[in-house]
Amino acid sequence: MLLANRVNAGARRVSGRAAAPMVSARGRKALVCEARKVALLGAAGGIGQPLALLLKMNKFVTELALYDIANVVGVAADLSHCNTPVKVTGYTGPEELGACLKGADLIVIPAGVPRKPGMTRDDLFNTNAGIVKALVEAVAKHAPNAVIEIITNPVNSTVPIAAETLKAAGVYDPKKLIGVTSLDVVRANTFVSEAKGLDMKDVDVPVIGGHAGSTILPLLSQTTPPVTFTEAEKKAMTDKIANAGTVVVEAKAGKGSATLSMAYSAARMAESTLLGLNGEPNIYECAFVQSDIVADVPFFASKVLLGPNGVAKVMGLGEMDAFEQAAMAAMLPQLKSEIQKGIDFVKNPPKPAAPAS
Repeated sequence: MLLANRVNAGARRVSGRAAAPMVSARGRKALVCEARKVALLGAAGGIGQPLALLLKMNKFVTELALYDIANVVGVAADLSHCNTPVKVTGYTGPEELGACLKGADLIVIPAGVPRKPGMTRDDLFNTNAGIVKALVEAVAKHAPNAVIEIITNPVNSTVPIAAETLKAAGVYDPKKLIGVTSLDVVRANTFVSEAKGLDMKDVDVPVIGGHAGSTILPLLSQTTPPVTFTEAEKKAMTDKIANAGTVVVEAKAGKGSATLSMAYSAARMAESTLLGLNGEPNIYECAFVQSDIVADVPFFASKVLLGPNGVAKVMGLGEMDAFEQAAMAAMLPQLKSEIQKGIDFVKNPPKPAAPAS
């Protein structure tokens, strides 16, 4: 599996050290790979298909259940020909969703419509909010103990929607709801390593806040290994990381958004989550989760420790420089507003439009 090999080689550093290999060197205890079912909701889409391929190559996955409203049977048939031992099944439409979810340990949700040129992630809200709510309602019914990872944008709103939906069903566990923001970290690591001439496998840039525009805040002052930027370079690099998704949307000229890099980043997050579920210690990723590290902001992206039950610990923000402190203060109103929009969607649902006379 590509990402497992990357971890084994030490390419992705986990809290200052490489994640442990699945087959250990002499004298070390091998990491036990338990049977794990992963359900991928939105598997026939632009993110779903490459993500399904990466999950099919993951040695921590034993069963991969693919769901979409159409065209997913062909994706499952195609993937099933890849000679890895992961069992692949396809499920189409709401009537088959329960069977897809049953017994899942991890549920990854990229379902929804992508951004187009001129759109913000928040512009997707009206369509994607309802999609996420309906899918999470099914998760609450058929797989209430699974870890849920939300990719569907706007993540700043869809994660609160999922939380309120799970609360309404009486099965909410904040440790098991994760907004996937690892693409921001992947981009930050790439851009900083390129700018400073560093080996990408050695670079780790924490990214905090949210997953939209100015709410994406890379903590360049906490980069591993340490790097220095002028104030102008700091602003330029922060803007480049925060607006990288828009660059891809515009480059694809209406033909999609950041599907491949998002699939790669989501596969990385899924692998880290599975490592945590398997009991591997010291697995850290940045993610958008329920948090109390910033006053009056109920969800926030920061580094988290992953464990056998999902998020084991939400880490603090560390020491930020003056530029980062100012940027965080400036973005909090937007982040709080987008979180509240998601909460309100469930608690005070929009009234259906009156029929035309």
